[in-house]
Amino acid sequence: MTAWEDDEDADWTPPTHLPLDAQRMGLNRSVPDGALLDFAGSLDPAKPLHRVTAWVMLVVFAFPAALYVVRLLWGLLLGF
Repeated sequence: MTAWEDDEDADWTPPTHLPLDAQRMGLNRSVPDGALLDFAGSLDPAKPLHRVTAWVMLVVFAFPAALYVVRLLWGLLLGF
């Protein structure tokens, strides 16, 4: 066991907000996807700023997918 593997369980680290299935896949807050899940899991829906943050995150991640779908439909309609 290495020194950085012990850091995840240290008393001074903040609690993780990752779902159990994400933890079973090996995600933690030191990898980008795990850090994003941990951040999103720590948002409190009772706080207005956290709700705004969640909506902004939803728009940021859904916008490229929506543009891709529009581009696909546009190509199908015009025959590209």
